Amino acid sequence: MTAQSQGSTQAGSEPGHMAATPASDGTENGSDHVHVEGFTAPIPTVIELDAPREGVPLVIDTEEGLERAARAIAAGTGPAGVDAERASGFRYGQRAFLVQIRREGAGTWLIDPEPFDDLAILGDALHGVEWVLHASTQDLPCLADVGMWPDRLFDTELAARLAGLPRVGLAAVVEQLLGFGLAKEHSAADWSTRPLPEPWLRYAALDVEVLVELRDELAELLAAQGKLGFAEEEFESILKAGLPEPKPDPWRRTSGVHQIRDRRQLAAVRELWLERDALAQKRDIAPGKLIPDAAIVAVARAMPTTVPQLLATKGFHGRAAQREAPRWLRAVSTARNLPPEMLPPLHLPTNAPPPPRVWEDRDPEAAARLQTVRPRIAAVAEALDMPTENLLTPDHLRRVAWRPPMPLTAASLAEALRELGARNWQIERVLPTVLESFEHPEPLSTRRKAHAANE
Repeated sequence: MTAQSQGSTQAGSEPGHMAATPASDGTENGSDHVHVEGFTAPIPTVIELDAPREGVPLVIDTEEGLERAARAIAAGTGPAGVDAERASGFRYGQRAFLVQIRREGAGTWLIDPEPFDDLAILGDALHGVEWVLHASTQDLPCLADVGMWPDRLFDTELAARLAGLPRVGLAAVVEQLLGFGLAKEHSAADWSTRPLPEPWLRYAALDVEVLVELRDELAELLAAQGKLGFAEEEFESILKAGLPEPKPDPWRRTSGVHQIRDRRQLAAVRELWLERDALAQKRDIAPGKLIPDAAIVAVARAMPTTVPQLLATKGFHGRAAQREAPRWLRAVSTARNLPPEMLPPLHLPTNAPPPPRVWEDRDPEAAARLQTVRPRIAAVAEALDMPTENLLTPDHLRRVAWRPPMPLTAASLAEALRELGARNWQIERVLPTVLESFEHPEPLSTRRKAHAANE
């Protein structure tokens, strides 16, 4: 899509305004070039997009409007750009407060999910259609919550990573590949606000304005690099994986919990977290807005016995710290009175390898395998011009290095990687390197001397 074609509008629609970002010499000539942070080569002068090409759509919040949107979207052609806005940090959970869809022949639709039981009618309208999302794993869970799930997927962020672009945020990728500037000032807004301000709606509509054009540019770039098949495998893997399983004991992810070394204090973290979560859900507010994680850890370490002691605890603060003080103190009291057998263990059993820093002491052969294979895999990724973590998930590499399949063969190693979740394209490109590294690892002493010499 060219900057010129973006200016064209349908008859009777309100044209979107585009402002050229001045080039480094102060001119606005389209032939000038500017340097964009993160990109080595200059790109054409950026055209700022500040309004959707057909104007800002009305927000759909009635059954009649939803049915009209579904009919229009179903009658459209080609892929559909899809996005969702949440209220992270403001409301409880990660539900969608606005869903944006754009499809050729249907235009852009903004849907408020709150008045509806679900948006399954939109999912039905998009049956068999390729959805284009940026960072799909962030939005797919909240879209699934409202009854929407794609049959086919193109993730522009993941495609940009595989293509080796230096910055993969939506605005950066659009700027580099399409020459358009997208403002991102409302990305962290409270999208539960009603009514949504017009500038926010304009921003939301622009987020899907050029997604399909961006998809086409990325597909062409990946095809030229011989990586389009890689991307298609990745997209299919995301769809097959479905929604992630809920984390066991989510309270253990409290920021700063690693400071706790006592099981009873850990029980206090658990009780405080659960109490905060229940209150946050009841009030539909982000838990951290009641009391932050740091306050939970501070109170758990202090184990106060009275409200004055609680309120005097250094680091205990938050919107509901004082107002709900008896509630927090009861949680601490519950932890204090638990019998020893009901206290949570400091660590949960896991089949994950230990931290690599201790491998040399626990299993020098495994340490040699990992230290040999890591830089070699990084070199393969560099040759493919993509991040190492996209070539092979670091956890997969650590697991096979810690306990490789026995007997060690190309077939057994490929199967081990496949069971961990590696895709076929990844296995094909890393297998020779991993096998060679495991069969002939460099001695640890050699690597230590080389490292010291480099320093």
